[in-house]
Amino acid sequence: MVAEDGEDERRANLIFTYGTLKRGFSNHALMQELMRTGDAALVGTYRTAEKFPLVCGPYRVPFLLNLPGCGQRVLGELYAVSFKGLVRMDELEGTTRGHYERLPIQLEPQPHEISVDGDGDDYFANVTRAEAYYAHRSYAMEMWRKNGKKGLSGYTEREARGYVKRKDRPQNLSFLDHIRLFLSD
Repeated sequence: MVAEDGEDERRANLIFTYGTLKRGFSNHALMQELMRTGDAALVGTYRTAEKFPLVCGPYRVPFLLNLPGCGQRVLGELYAVSFKGLVRMDELEGTTRGHYERLPIQLEPQPHEISVDGDGDDYFANVTRAEAYYAHRSYAMEMWRKNGKKGLSGYTEREARGYVKRKDRPQNLSFLDHIRLFLSD
């Protein structure tokens, strides 16, 4: 099927994953499924070009906060994702329910070596523009305060200890209710 602008509907959107969608984590099954159907491909390991807060919220769920300049440069994985795959990812991330927002981000490939000769133009040639799922702006600042204004450089097995899968969380409350309760403690 062809999109309105004439490009193939399977064209790639670059999506930076920093938490449970990464290899080895609980929601990576979605990425594996999308790769099997040709709706996603791993591009590589990348780090944010700027510092951003990466924090854990209720149930050890990771949240990237859209507060550039705070926190640390965050390590994650970059995927090329089709429009169909992006719809599936948006659903998982609850973009229509106010859980996360998909917004632009600038990344650098890892391992990253910056040329020391010349005027630094090599640095800018290695910056990649993509999108990432950020905590929704309605609670991001409160999440930053709740975490003592300290962010992680990556969501690792250590940070994921204690992560509770969606199916194992209390079902009588929405995810936003869980976030509100977490922030009010």
